[in-house]
Amino acid sequence: MPEPRAAADVAAGDLGSYQDAVRLVLTSDLITAVHPRPGMLERVLPWADQLTRDLRDLFGYTLIATTRQVRLIRRLDVLDPSRGKIFTSRAGKPFDRRRLAYLCLILGSFQRSRVEVSLADLVRLFAPVANSIDGLGFDPLVPGHKGAVVDVVGWLVERGALTLSDGSAEAWARDEGGDALYDVDHDVCAALFRPPRPVQHLTSAAGLLDGLGGSPEARVRRLLLERPVVYYADLDAEAAAVLRRDDVTDNLARLTGLVVERRAEGVLLADPGGRFTDKAFPGRGGVVNRAAGLLLARIADLLEEDALAWVEPPVESEAQADLLARIDAALPEAGVVRDLAWSAPERVPDPPRRPEPLAFLERHRLEELIQDLYEKFGAASFTGAWQQDPYGLLDAALVLLADLRLTRPVPGGVVVLPAAVRYRNITLAIPSPPKGQLDIFEETAPA
Repeated sequence: MPEPRAAADVAAGDLGSYQDAVRLVLTSDLITAVHPRPGMLERVLPWADQLTRDLRDLFGYTLIATTRQVRLIRRLDVLDPSRGKIFTSRAGKPFDRRRLAYLCLILGSFQRSRVEVSLADLVRLFAPVANSIDGLGFDPLVPGHKGAVVDVVGWLVERGALTLSDGSAEAWARDEGGDALYDVDHDVCAALFRPPRPVQHLTSAAGLLDGLGGSPEARVRRLLLERPVVYYADLDAEAAAVLRRDDVTDNLARLTGLVVERRAEGVLLADPGGRFTDKAFPGRGGVVNRAAGLLLARIADLLEEDALAWVEPPVESEAQADLLARIDAALPEAGVVRDLAWSAPERVPDPPRRPEPLAFLERHRLEELIQDLYEKFGAASFTGAWQQDPYGLLDAALVLLADLRLTRPVPGGVVVLPAAVRYRNITLAIPSPPKGQLDIFEETAPA
């Protein structure tokens, strides 16, 4: 089947503007007049028709575009733990399970007949449902419950689902006798919660996935778009053959404005301008970002010294099966509509061969590396958040490296994925922090 040409009807002089709109849609959970920032909606809407065609034909995605909002509905082939990181408080702290549950219950409590709601009324609506769920509940006297509501409401305000018209949620949380009144945008609320299938029909989290059936070309395009790097070893033979085709990767480069980097182990779409990523690396990501960079540099030194053990890494499909099993273990049995239950989608066979051995770092060696950094730069240089918590900083850096698919956690440590070697000289590219911020890497050169 010939490759559908991306941006087929876009003039050469307009291609940069179109690629900008593509990047905005793909990196935003929702675009409104105020979210993620003012002005973005106007940059996307002129290209809505072309975007709808390209995203549908190339990836099977659905773009919902109105004059007030744009939302991309993705098809999921595999679970991606990093995707949940769009749920954060204004302070940048990820939502825990309580906040995620409250978010779902609050969205479900809105009634179309009501165009405004007070925070006190909102709590009266969702609290009985929360209290009926074992292990959840809502009690205003329990520390943290009110704070969770404030974080959820703030998340909805940031996206335009709620608009504060009077009062203060923080005053309500502090028991100062205050309340808050919000206007409700039901269209935005409906766009925020659009599961691909009714949740009450699912007997497994796998029911949220489209599986690995269907067109291998569409699957590979989605992986290239959604992952920092795609490795041949993680694919079945048919998909790996598609990944080796230049027409597929060049077409995505035309769509996004990114640069194709092809290596023996896989392919990535590089972003030299830093405009198409939620995790700039190396970049101004604070202490965690720079600590991850220097850990990679030390790991590269160990690789050159041949000082690491080599192990056979887990197969991607096995890791996915384990993740699904752990999620399904917590699914409630009550409330599932059995006669309409959605079973797991059909899967394609595993890759025909086991992946090649990869370098392995034990946990104790990783702890030694982070301790070396603390000794070299001094604990006081790591800002107040990490000054007394080197292993916490190590954990945060390893989460970042795993999200970037540069390392993969395994029992007892991590394995180093091939793309990590791309950053063997990373100390020369780590930028200096903003003026006035403590710099633990003052010996490195700015980018």
